[in-house]
Amino acid sequence: MRPWALLLLLACSALGGCLCSGREELAFKLWMAQYKKQYSPEEEEYHQRFQIFINNKQQIDKHNAGNHTFQMGLNQFSDMTFTEFRKKYLWHEPQNCSATRGNFISNAGPYPSAIDWRKKGNYVTPVKNQGPCGSCWTFSTTGCLESAIAIGTGKLLNLAEQQLVDCAQDFNNHGCSGGLPSQAFEYILYNRGLMGEDTYPYRAKNGTCQFNPQKAIAFVKQVVNITLNDEMGMVEAVGRYNPVSFAFDVTEDFMHYKQGVYSSTQCDKTPDKVNHAVLAVGFGENSLPYWIVKNSWGPYWGMDGYFYIERGKNMCGLAACASYPVPLV
Repeated sequence: MRPWALLLLLACSALGGCLCSGREELAFKLWMAQYKKQYSPEEEEYHQRFQIFINNKQQIDKHNAGNHTFQMGLNQFSDMTFTEFRKKYLWHEPQNCSATRGNFISNAGPYPSAIDWRKKGNYVTPVKNQGPCGSCWTFSTTGCLESAIAIGTGKLLNLAEQQLVDCAQDFNNHGCSGGLPSQAFEYILYNRGLMGEDTYPYRAKNGTCQFNPQKAIAFVKQVVNITLNDEMGMVEAVGRYNPVSFAFDVTEDFMHYKQGVYSSTQCDKTPDKVNHAVLAVGFGENSLPYWIVKNSWGPYWGMDGYFYIERGKNMCGLAACASYPVPLV
């Protein structure tokens, strides 16, 4: 929150409890200004969104007053119910990760106890924003391939999510309704290439395939699928080779994540329940072992677009369908 906004809220708070509703409405208006939301007080939607905002804020405040490994906070989704959020930003089509056959071969050699690929070189592209489209799987895919190519060649590309949205349906992907990175890597492998963002820009909606093979800039030689629920295999792959794509089950509290190590007792761990794909760019350990994860909800969500999630417990099914490509360079 901007300093002037915080000062206004503190000043309002000092005026006493009788102005509680006015304070809440001020908070809502400040939030609207911060996230460039436009609702007119004369319209019914304003009051609907205001009530949802208050409900979410109460949930956030209650959580933060308790003893948890992560904090919640207001963000760009704070005027939405989880039902609305799920419909806009998560998968609509069920994806069963258990259908993915593992072919990752463990190596006896050493790998670090902690790693962050963002700090090892120019290997990770900036956080992107999928917008109101369940295309997270495409951002997990491009982010993983971008990093794998950069680690191998020193050249960091910016690859086209929209090509995957429009063109990868034959590999059991469904555009804005969902898909899996492992299936997207297979598409790139057999399609013989992925274009760049500059020649195939992202539009956050389903479209007609416009792939031009002459403009493809990224290629896949092999797709590596880590065995179902083998989280130690994920650790080895990230520690030894490159970032790894994975999917997990997002529940309501994750929508409000702000910082810390996310952990949940409400989410599912079975491979048929995953509904969001992201990119593990590293791992570490403080009071808890955790994954460092790049999301696709823009840089103002979470920790500059990233989050930590507890490692070692298959949290929310995150080890159900991890994969990465071996690029053809």
